[in-house]
Amino acid sequence: MFGYVVMNRPEMKIKDYDLYRSFYCGLCRELRDRYGISGQITLTYDLTFVTLLLSGLYEPPTKKGTSRCIVHPVRRQPVRKNEFTEYAADMNVFLAYYKCVDDWKDEKKLSRLAYSRLLERKDKKAEALWKNKTSVIIRHLNEISAMEKAGETDIDRISGCFGRIMEEILVYKEDQWEPTLRRMGFYLGKFIYLMDAFDDVEEDMEKGNYNPFAQDYIIEGFEEKVRQILIMMMAEACREFEKLPIIKYADILRNILYSGVWCRFETVSEKRKEKQEKKHV
Repeated sequence: MFGYVVMNRPEMKIKDYDLYRSFYCGLCRELRDRYGISGQITLTYDLTFVTLLLSGLYEPPTKKGTSRCIVHPVRRQPVRKNEFTEYAADMNVFLAYYKCVDDWKDEKKLSRLAYSRLLERKDKKAEALWKNKTSVIIRHLNEISAMEKAGETDIDRISGCFGRIMEEILVYKEDQWEPTLRRMGFYLGKFIYLMDAFDDVEEDMEKGNYNPFAQDYIIEGFEEKVRQILIMMMAEACREFEKLPIIKYADILRNILYSGVWCRFETVSEKRKEKQEKKHV
């Protein structure tokens, strides 16, 4: 369900790309240091975005350095880390664990069961560090699971549940920016859930899995309908973002919110068109 809050690389300045990569590598390193290799491979672009957003808003002291890794064994990569890198690492592992558990329950994937067992002890650590926050997220995850089992067809209701999960993730502390971050997180979360459903709808139908678009995906105009819904969700998220006094990393964040998030949509749309064209050949 994650991997949709990404940058648009061709539209990003080289200096901004290097800055983004340093936070991405910083989060990767933080995951390795706090949770080992099994935690490190949970790395997502979405939590890199959270790191940048909160770093830009609160401007904490940030450590700069370099690091080697398996992906870059020869050349040392620039790395940036701060308190939000630690927070994002905890949330990354916590969410990855519950995603594995959900995949096992829904599709009985042995690989996901095995990975969830690797992450289980690490997840308990993350839960303990953010007990109040994770208890709220778990409640909403259980609500989503119940709605999916019941075959919920109200996309606003079920996507809103994931929206409340993203609320909790974006709100780092109770202060004057909490209401704005909550609203931004809510609409961003709805976008992520619906984008994921749009991405997986054909595969879900083939496997007999739940998908909120099950009744609509074969109807003419489905893709445009989804596009308009997603545009509304991102418009609301961006409206809230612009209320935040962010100067640092603002260009990178706007690249992601106004352009990057649509890259996956266009990719999925192109694949769907190719499949349809092959059917008519």
